[in-house]
Amino acid sequence: MKTIVLFDGVCNLCNGIVRFIVRCDPQGRFRFASQQSEVGRELLRKHGLLEAQSIVVLEGGRVYLESDAALHIFYRLGGAWRLLCALRVIPKPLRDRAYRFVAGKRYRLFGRLEQCATPTPELRRRCL
Repeated sequence: MKTIVLFDGVCNLCNGIVRFIVRCDPQGRFRFASQQSEVGRELLRKHGLLEAQSIVVLEGGRVYLESDAALHIFYRLGGAWRLLCALRVIPKPLRDRAYRFVAGKRYRLFGRLEQCATPTPELRRRCL
């Protein structure tokens, strides 16, 4: 089963997360689309999302947002990364508040690109 990650293509943090996922996923289970792309906008619209604050994960008809999206990525990466899923013991409202705090400051903390980053050849093969 493929996991689709919709990310903010102008966010340096989000682009770094995508590069991290590609490095940790040699099996190629993840596929990617920037939210600014035509495919990304269509997938957001299809799932009733007008605009996402950062990463959205789609898998098997389910939509994962905020901290659930991040934890699902760790779960799908497998191995030692699954240990981070223990963070689910933290109540979702607290996890999501922390997630929104970082997401709301991501441009200030990590910078912003003028346009979507040019994907590496490996990432280009995984883009929708």
